[in-house]
Amino acid sequence: MNTPFALTHATIVTGDETGTVLLDQTVSVGADGRIETVGPSAETTVATGRRQIDLTGKYLLPGLINAHAHLFADGKPLPAVLAKESLEGAVSVFFHSPAGKAMLKRRTRINVTTQLNSGVTTIRSLGDVGYEVVALREEIEAGRVLGPRLLAAGPLLAATGGHGAPLIALVGDNPWDARRNVRRNLRKGVTAIKIAATGGVTDARAIGEAGRPQMTEEEMAAICDEAHVAGILVAAHAQSREGVKRALRAGVDTIEHGCDMDDEMIGLFLENPRSLHGSSALVPTFQAALPLVKLDQSVTGINDIVRANAEMILARMIQGAADAVVHGITLGMGTDSALTYVTHYNTWRELDLAARYGGLTPTQALHAATQANARLLGLGDETGSVETGKSADLVVLPANPLEGFRAYADVELVVARGALIEKPEFTRFPEIDQQLDSF
Repeated sequence: MNTPFALTHATIVTGDETGTVLLDQTVSVGADGRIETVGPSAETTVATGRRQIDLTGKYLLPGLINAHAHLFADGKPLPAVLAKESLEGAVSVFFHSPAGKAMLKRRTRINVTTQLNSGVTTIRSLGDVGYEVVALREEIEAGRVLGPRLLAAGPLLAATGGHGAPLIALVGDNPWDARRNVRRNLRKGVTAIKIAATGGVTDARAIGEAGRPQMTEEEMAAICDEAHVAGILVAAHAQSREGVKRALRAGVDTIEHGCDMDDEMIGLFLENPRSLHGSSALVPTFQAALPLVKLDQSVTGINDIVRANAEMILARMIQGAADAVVHGITLGMGTDSALTYVTHYNTWRELDLAARYGGLTPTQALHAATQANARLLGLGDETGSVETGKSADLVVLPANPLEGFRAYADVELVVARGALIEKPEFTRFPEIDQQLDSF
């Protein structure tokens, strides 16, 4: 149980679709970690003896929700040797060895704590080496470790030679293999499923491989059927029209990254009878591509093939997000953290890039990262907003992020399910931040 407290005289930025801001509000949090009351400070009585934290001049928001994360690396550029195709097998063997698993366990805990201390109170991990995120989630839920709410996918599901294989993927080349891999992940306790529907940027071996379909509709339909029986949402890495449409027709619930849309695709997002809840959402990840395009290759260290694929995918993704806004398709927010230049404390940059490059207003970007993400992940009754009865997942900032998302760079206080983190701290990478600031 947590110690009850009250946050008084706060300006609440709600994260709703209209950008509502509530002045001079008091929020009381109970011992069960839930919000007991929210209301104007002048009309709200705080229980006698309850600790009060004065937030005059501060901004209180729902905690951020990162719907697309990886936790096996810290976001620094990876050594070029790890990208060599000839070493894929050896790297995979190491990470699945006892020493590799121990290293991943440490990294996962550090990276999850970093996200939490930067204001992220819910994380969906979409592609892990093993089940290290599942194990950490169990420790958090048991109260042995303070952490955010975790949805963990374990290894993603791919075709032979597909995106993410062999390091972070289980491989299957027919519908029954695909079902088997879902069942294996469910048996290990996952609470999310991830498909590699198309090729990706970072492990592309040829120009044009990113976005090229890699799984059949039948294979993906088998995955969705198996996951949906268990009530689990399915996410699909998909970066082309054909790849996205195959995934949507198969029943995928969220499309990760995305691309420019045609009428068929728009219709499938809005009404998808094979999805778990009858429609599908788009989660673009601008951070995964923008630095690779905006920064010189002498800085990023990527080769010509990765650079060309990144440029192609970025243009598609930006157009896809704009199409989603125009047609009322649900937009979520995810960072693709752990990839090159996507650190775990820079979640705010995804909102910033969505507003600068992705065609979203600041209000739409914040909504995607809070209330919209909560609903699309099936957590709308639990978190995503500052409301009575909801989990106390909160963040306090020195300025209104709708006037500049850099306010998240100086988080003053975080609340995770009622647990206070009063001096949030994490390690920053000044050189990376300087490079990202350059654009």
